[in-house]
Amino acid sequence: MIDSPSPASRLREEFGEKQSLFNAQPAIVQRFIEAQSRQIVDALTEHRPIAKFTLPDRIVAEMPQIDQPATISVPQGSREQNVGGFRNRITRHDVKEALRHRLNELEQSPDHAISTSAGILRYASAIHMVHNMLPSGRSVTYRPDEDEDIPTIPIEDLEPESAITQSSDAIAEEGKEDVGRGDLQVPFVPAARRFYLPQWISFDDNGKLLVGSLKEAEANLASMQRFIEILHTASSIAPYIIADEEYQKKRYGMLGQLINQGRALARYRTMEIISTIRERSKAGTLNRGLSLSMPYFDDQGLEINTTTFEVIPAGRIMFVPAFVVRAAREEAAKRIQDTRFNQSTRKHLLAGLQLLENAFIQKQPK
Repeated sequence: MIDSPSPASRLREEFGEKQSLFNAQPAIVQRFIEAQSRQIVDALTEHRPIAKFTLPDRIVAEMPQIDQPATISVPQGSREQNVGGFRNRITRHDVKEALRHRLNELEQSPDHAISTSAGILRYASAIHMVHNMLPSGRSVTYRPDEDEDIPTIPIEDLEPESAITQSSDAIAEEGKEDVGRGDLQVPFVPAARRFYLPQWISFDDNGKLLVGSLKEAEANLASMQRFIEILHTASSIAPYIIADEEYQKKRYGMLGQLINQGRALARYRTMEIISTIRERSKAGTLNRGLSLSMPYFDDQGLEINTTTFEVIPAGRIMFVPAFVVRAAREEAAKRIQDTRFNQSTRKHLLAGLQLLENAFIQKQPK
C-alpha cells in the first residue's frame, strides 16, 4: 500500500514546481511578469474594484509531448485581462474574489500557454507580497502562554549584546544637514529588541507605554495587522506560498508580536477606563447611569473588539464601586459560556474583567 502525500508535502511540491518554472523563463519575461504581478498586488492590497494585467507574449512551458521545456506563444486575444468593473464600484467590493476566479479560469484553460502564464503570474504575485512588500525582522523565538497554542511571549536572548549596534537593533536616521555622513543609529529599548520588528513595539512586559502616545500605539498595531493581512492575501492567491521559508519566518515573527501587543493595548485601554471611572466617581458625575465597552484582543480576528455591558441603569442612582464589581462578575459569567470565543481570547477577556473587578473591590477594615 502506497501512502498518499500529505497536504503539506503537496504544497511544497507545487511551490517548488512554480519556482522552477519561473526561474526557467528568460530574464525579459521574468521582468515582464514581475511588473504585471505588481499591478495585481496593488489592486489587491489597495482594495480596488478593478484589476488590469497582461499575459506575456511567450512563455517557457513544460511540454509533455516532447518531454522537455519549450517556448510557446500566448494568443494575442487572450493577453489583456480586465477584472472587476462597474458593479464592484457600486457595491464597494474589492476585486479579490473576482481576481481569484479569473486566475483559476486562466489556469484551467485548454491552451497550455495561457494556463502556464497564469500560474507563473499567480506565483510572482505571492512572492512579491511576501518578499518585497514586507520588511524582514530579527531572528526570534516565542513561547506560548499557559494553555495556549500560538507562541506570543518572546524568549529572553541569553547571548551578550554586541558592542556594535546592528541595523536590526535600531532605526536608521539621516538628518537633512548630515546628508552623506552616514546613518544615525537610534537603538530600540531592550523590551522591543526581543520582538521580530522592534519599531512597532509599543508596550513592555509590564504594560508600560514605550511610545509617545496611545494614538502611536494604535498606529503600530494597525501596521502589524496590515503585515498579516498581506500574508493572508498572498496565501489566498497562491496557497502553496505557505511552503516558502520566508513566508513562514515572517508569519511566525509577526503573529506572535501582533497578539502580544494587541493584548497589551487592550489591557492599557482597560486601565484607562478604570482611571476614568475613578475620576468621574470623585467628581460625582456617574449618578445618572454607566455602561462600559471593555476592550479585548480577538486572537481569531486579530483585532481589538469590545464587550459592552451595563453597570448602572439610566436614572438617578448613586454610584458605588460595588456596582462595577457585580457587573464585571456577571459579564464574566456570560463570557465563560460564550462559544464565539476561542480558549485564549476568552482567557484574556476574563483577565480584563478580573482587572476591572479587582480595581473596585472595597478592602474590608481589619
